This record gives sequence, structure tokens and C-alpha cells, in this order.
Amino acid sequence: MSTIEKAIAKIGRQGAAESGAVDSPAGWAPSAGRHGHASEGSITDPGRVQHLALERLRAQGLLTPDAKRSQLAEEYRLIKRPLLMNVDKKGADIVDNANMIMVTSALPGEGKTFSAINLAMSIAMERDRTVLLVDGDVAKPTAAKRLGIEAELGLTDLLDGSCDSVADVLVHTDVANMRILPAGRRHERATELLASERMSMVMAELSTRYSDRVVIFDSPPLLLASESAVLAEMMGQVIMVVAAEQTGQHAVNEGLARLGEDKIIGLLLNKYRPGLGNRYGSGYRYGYGYGYGQAPTADESAAQPGV
Repeated sequence: MSTIEKAIAKIGRQGAAESGAVDSPAGWAPSAGRHGHASEGSITDPGRVQHLALERLRAQGLLTPDAKRSQLAEEYRLIKRPLLMNVDKKGADIVDNANMIMVTSALPGEGKTFSAINLAMSIAMERDRTVLLVDGDVAKPTAAKRLGIEAELGLTDLLDGSCDSVADVLVHTDVANMRILPAGRRHERATELLASERMSMVMAELSTRYSDRVVIFDSPPLLLASESAVLAEMMGQVIMVVAAEQTGQHAVNEGLARLGEDKIIGLLLNKYRPGLGNRYGSGYRYGYGYGYGQAPTADESAAQPGV
């Protein structure tokens, strides 16, 4: 240690003694994120950490952090890999905000929330990633409730000014790498809030504050709510969940047409049964194929796994 370094260390110890602080793990100091930024809710408060209802999630067939090498876990490993490659700008296409991923569907009941939760859980299992799951279906929020999260405030309260910062509404969970942003209270001008300048600022903070963070948005169905198209404009990647034997080709194409361009669009096949035959590729219930800013034709849909 140089003379200057010794002097700085001595001054630091003196300052700590004068302030009553102690140079030990028992002393508290604001923690920093792994990239040097102050983390949301830096003070560790056990009361702020909510326990996810893992037993209930398992009973519903959802992925949990303690999942063994199951078929579901393997399938979501396959699904997340190209998404994470795009986040790292190592995929086939390079887009802005690739770490902002929206999960949606054409119509209700096709499994978008199921898929969003499973994807978030799978990414949370990565050693060098953190994931924020946003309950963006502000009209009919279900993601946080399904996880067993009890929180009145959320995204809409942040956008209408009822809350000052992301830290006020962010929910820490007992899954170390996973945070939840609930939808918040119902608001009659939800679409306008999502299209507001404040939303742009919030999105910028969520997407850039931590370089290892992936943000998953569970959005409303494309054909039933205008909010989803507004959200899609801010995303780098969009996953559209397609239910086997349920979602019609016309609904898929109309939903994709509302997503716009300049983003990576993926189709995730849900509710697939092996008895459907080889049309959908492998024996997995979930498939994943992606293109760049365009809807597949009917012939391409029949040929591509996961469509």
C-alpha cells in the first residue's frame, strides 16, 4: 500500500470513529448494485421481501427455482437462449432495448401470463442475470396475484405521480435474482399513462440502470386492448403466445400487424399436445421461432417449429 493509500485509509477510519460507525459487517452502509449503482431499496428490510407461493406455483404447473431437470425447465431454457443472445447483441439481429421483452397474445386464455412467469423464473436461474417481471396488464392484472404477491401500489401509481420512484413500488422476492413490479391500482386513463413521457422515463430507468437486468412485461392481449400496442413501441423483443388448436391464423397475423417494426418478434407455441403430429416440429409442448418485424405467411407458419 502506498503512502497516499495509507493516508486515505487512516482518514476514513477516523471519520468512521467520529460518526459512531463501525468497520465491520454489523455496520450498515448503502449497498450498491453489482455494477456500482445504488440498488432499489438498498436497505435490507425483511418486511419488504415477499415470499413467492412456490407450492401453489408447482401445483399450477409453473416453473419454480428449485425445479429439477424437468421437461418444462428444459423447454424454457431453449426459449430463453435466443432471447438472451439478442440481449447480449450476439443474435441474428441487433435492436435497441433488447433487454425489454414483452409477452403477449392475440386473445385471452392463450397462456401469456403462464409463459411470462415461466420465462422470468428461468432467467432468474441464470448466474449472471437479474429479472424484473412487470405486471403490465393494467386492466386485468394477474401475474403478481398468481405469484402470491400482495401489493396495492404498482406501475399505474408510479405513472400518475402517486408514487415518486420505482423503489416505492418494486417488490423484492425470496428468489434472489427476481423482482416484481405489480400493475397498481386501476386507472381510467391507463393507455394515456403508458404513452406518457413519464412512462418513457421509467422505461429508460428500468432498461439501463443495470446492465445484467432483463425486464419481462406481461401485457394485455393484442386484439382486445390498446395498451399492448403502446407497450410494444418501447420493447426490443416481443413474444406472442400462440395456443395450439385455439389461436387462428387470422388472429395471429392481425396481432402481429399491431406490433410494428424495428423489433424482434417471437412466436411461442403453447398448449401443444404430442398427438397433434409433426406439423409443429419436436415433441415439446413449447416451441420458439422468431423473425424480425414481420408476420409469417401461412406457408411459413406451417414450416417453422414453434409457430
